[in-house]
Amino acid sequence: QVQLVESGGGLVQAGGSLRLSCAASGNIFRVDHMGWYRQAPGKQRELVARITSGDSTNYADSVKGRFTISRDNAKNTVYLQMNSLKPEDTAVYYCNADILPVQPRVRLNYWGQGTQVTVSS
Repeated sequence: QVQLVESGGGLVQAGGSLRLSCAASGNIFRVDHMGWYRQAPGKQRELVARITSGDSTNYADSVKGRFTISRDNAKNTVYLQMNSLKPEDTAVYYCNADILPVQPRVRLNYWGQGTQVTVSS
């Protein structure tokens, strides 16, 4: 069974930094795209950043220049370095990945359980 496990959320003051991690584990043949989404109370889930298996990245306009997504393919892990955090970054952050399991050999999309990030003003 494939799963994504996030860590690194918490409470931080505005202007501070946090680093989120998400590790994919289980019966994995290959991990393709990986990304981070977030959902604030009363709002829809939105893309924060995404990275391909070839390390191409894209970011939401609201986080460009402040957040950096990276990945360690040997560890099937994706990171999100968040700097210059603002109160409006407060949300539950979800890891997302397209994964090809060993069996069945069908690429599926997976979500982590979410980790809370709270930025105080």
